[in-house]
Amino acid sequence: MSKRILILMSETGGGHRASAEAIRDTFQVRYGTQFQVDMIDLWIQHTPPPLNQIPKTYRFLVNDAPWLYKFIYDIGEKPELLEPLMRVTATFLLPFVRGAIEDCHPDLIVSVHPLMQQITLEVLQHMKQVVPFITVVTDLITIPPVWFDPRVTLCFVPSEEGYALALRAGLRPSQLRQFGLPIRPAFAQKPPPKPTMRQRLGMLPDVKAVLIAGGGEGMGPVGEIAQAVAERLAARGQAVGQPAGQLVVICGRNLELQRELSAYAWPVPTIIHGFVENIWDWMIASDCIITKAGPGTIAEACALGLPIVLSGYIPGQESGNVPYVLKHGVGVYVTEPWQIAEVISGWFGPQEAILEQFAANARKLGHPQATFQIVEEIARLLDRTGPDLP
Repeated sequence: MSKRILILMSETGGGHRASAEAIRDTFQVRYGTQFQVDMIDLWIQHTPPPLNQIPKTYRFLVNDAPWLYKFIYDIGEKPELLEPLMRVTATFLLPFVRGAIEDCHPDLIVSVHPLMQQITLEVLQHMKQVVPFITVVTDLITIPPVWFDPRVTLCFVPSEEGYALALRAGLRPSQLRQFGLPIRPAFAQKPPPKPTMRQRLGMLPDVKAVLIAGGGEGMGPVGEIAQAVAERLAARGQAVGQPAGQLVVICGRNLELQRELSAYAWPVPTIIHGFVENIWDWMIASDCIITKAGPGTIAEACALGLPIVLSGYIPGQESGNVPYVLKHGVGVYVTEPWQIAEVISGWFGPQEAILEQFAANARKLGHPQATFQIVEEIARLLDRTGPDLP
């Protein structure tokens, strides 16, 4: 009989869902039907109004009220304020979370969201249920204390910084594993040559490509950046008498942005997409990526040796990702669209050696096998006799 695994996530940005899906899909690839993996959005699917609307405020807060988002995030940095609130919330949500757990009857629970630890563990304790509980941290460097609860069976952290923060929060070394961020299983495969992938995707096979991505929600000045880069590459192409580059723009779930950019008269070959399932194909086909400092995108880019231009970050949770990219020499941080365009023009021209060095550094930093390592460790845990034996 298959062991049942319940993954807890929530739609606050695309990263948590992507991590949950990466773990679920890797279990399928690695073990087939040996495990039944269920994935639920605990807040949207299993809490009453108005709590079930909280995830939907994420995009508004990040785009239109970043000061308020930063204020809320800073509260999460203060356990003396957050922990009493989480205990009260757990008491209120007890019947709802209990119902979610009883519906699934899991042999093990995995959390990929910072607000799932304390509430779920409090509910399990009240239920007198002994179920192994795993935390997979999906923030890269700036990791709030709410991620860490010493009662967990295992906690997977993506970086040395995360490991140190977990120890400071009271977790034991025996509870910790450091493999990298969970990314989709496709990133663990050997990629085909870029010209081959470009041809498959309908791109010019022998022209360098830049991928511009706004995350799952299509956030940030994606359109302005894309237009500035296209104009600069067009000007350089005219000067050298051949195409200087091509663009792929991923708008995520931002349908308005997708419609706007699809109607634009691009001066260089450009492909516009909304949300895509095969983001690794477009990364493989590209020579660099322009993105905000989302941890998942950084991890995916490094797994494929893709140099990064960071165009912005969400205050709080993504603040530490910028110095991380700069420290390891895998990219640059530039916010003005015209300056980003100059960087890309240089990388695709006289500064190509810098692009190649960033690519080499990214390959060294990447952890393409991280999700397989996480999944295999969880599977080993389920083969043991007790949930408290990490």
